[in-house]
Amino acid sequence: MTATLITSDYQALDVADQLAQQLSRDSAIRDRERRLPHAELDHFVHTGLWGISVPKAHGGAGVSSATLAKVVARIAQADASIGQIPQNHFYALEVLRVNGSAEQQRRLYAEVLAGKRFGNALAEIGTKTAADRTTRLTRDGDGFRINGRKFYCTGALYAQRIPTLVIGEHEVQYLAYVPADSQGVQVIDDWSGFGQRTTGSGSVLFDNVAVAAADVVPFSSAFERPTTVGPLAQILHAAIDTGIARAAFEDALHFVRTRSRPWVDAGLDKASDDPLTLKSFGHLAIRLHAAEALLERAGEILDIAQRDSNADTVAAASIAVAEARAISTEISLAAGTTLFELAGSQATLAEHNLDRHWRNARVHTLHDPVRWKYHAIGNYYLNDEKPPRRGTI
Repeated sequence: MTATLITSDYQALDVADQLAQQLSRDSAIRDRERRLPHAELDHFVHTGLWGISVPKAHGGAGVSSATLAKVVARIAQADASIGQIPQNHFYALEVLRVNGSAEQQRRLYAEVLAGKRFGNALAEIGTKTAADRTTRLTRDGDGFRINGRKFYCTGALYAQRIPTLVIGEHEVQYLAYVPADSQGVQVIDDWSGFGQRTTGSGSVLFDNVAVAAADVVPFSSAFERPTTVGPLAQILHAAIDTGIARAAFEDALHFVRTRSRPWVDAGLDKASDDPLTLKSFGHLAIRLHAAEALLERAGEILDIAQRDSNADTVAAASIAVAEARAISTEISLAAGTTLFELAGSQATLAEHNLDRHWRNARVHTLHDPVRWKYHAIGNYYLNDEKPPRRGTI
């Protein structure tokens, strides 16, 4: 696999727009038939978009966080599952930027620019809390061995490396950039969620998997000091939901203009002239535009924190991103639901598969509870209380 080299924010946005137009054509079919997007992802990588966050010092475009979020939102608008697949790829690149050694950065960034993609094996099920981990990293000569089971492994099914969150000595966490073809790695396509159906977010098993010390990056320390690892992860989630909202909104507009009938009591010839429908679209449009504006604002504040990471700048970035996450959660769900209220019964027919927007939003927005974001935001403004550095705010 080879990748084109993107060198600027403008080029990244232009390429994303072109790719999104292509991906949107069969998005509904891929979701309905759970057609895994192997060819589409190869093309996605070939465009160079998977390398746009690689710093300029390492040959990448080093695009702004605002641009990265816009790119993800645009792809998610075209196909919500494909938009989510690189989320943890970009997350792993941020961990590498923050905590990787110079040699690790040089080697792994070069792989990405050459066309390799990273998946993830971070989360687990069956633990006491979502933050608990049991997958172990044990010393084996000059390297290590990994044993454990992961779930919600978005992108692992399509990846050349699977960054894996492991527990080492003294319960310290590391991120091991495990080659996907390593002996003992088993990627299982057992994702059965009713939304984000083609993300491949299933299981990865590690049975005594050997990993080189050079592929193991410290992880815990990224949250013991102020870094942008957490807000970077969160802004990508906000971008995905914003893209889903935009897709649902645009499909609602199209359906009402071309297919919907006016309600009999309106006494009108066209559904698009119904005053109550107009009010509802106005309400959706305002909230969607607010979500898009807050996403861009969060990216700008995150860029400040990436240039100068300290307790104040990182807290400000985390809160700005939390605001974008809160509103993107709400508008993505609202747009997916209101689409049917405005478009009418015809819109529910399976041939249109318009329910994928709500299904995708409902599943993806469960990543972490928005109610805790409101708590953190209120506590920040009212009590000057900085949010926790767990990567979930």
